[in-house]
Amino acid sequence: QLQLVESGGGSVQPGGSLRLSCTASGFTLDYYTIGWIRQAPGKEREGVACISMRDGSTYYADSVKGRFTISRENAKNTVYLQMNSLNPEDTAAYYCVADSVGGSTVLAAPAGYEFDYKGQGTQVTVSS
Repeated sequence: QLQLVESGGGSVQPGGSLRLSCTASGFTLDYYTIGWIRQAPGKEREGVACISMRDGSTYYADSVKGRFTISRENAKNTVYLQMNSLNPEDTAAYYCVADSVGGSTVLAAPAGYEFDYKGQGTQVTVSS
C-alpha cells in the first residue's frame, strides 16, 4: 500500500518544541518534493515547509522561518519537521504531502490542489 504516515504531534506549551516525522511506505520519496501543510479550524490550508528529496533544497513559509526546520533522511524514506518556539497560532492538523512538482509548489499550492500523496495528518496543539 502506497502511503505517507505522520507521527510526532501532540500538545505543548507556548515556546515549546515538537518534531514531526513523515515516512513513506510502498514507494520511494527520492524523486519527490515533500512538504508539510497545516489546516486549522476556520482557516485556509497553509503550506509550512517543503524539501526536495533530490537535492535537499528547502522552502519555508514566512510564518515559520527561523522556527521550523525541515530535513530528510533518504535512507529511511523519512522527512522531519522540527518545530521550535511554538505559539498558539501554530495549532493545526499537520499533513505530510509528496508531489512530483519541484520547487516551492507545495507552499503555494491552491486550496483545491491534489498532491500525489497525502498523509492522514497529526494534530499539534499549542496552549498554556
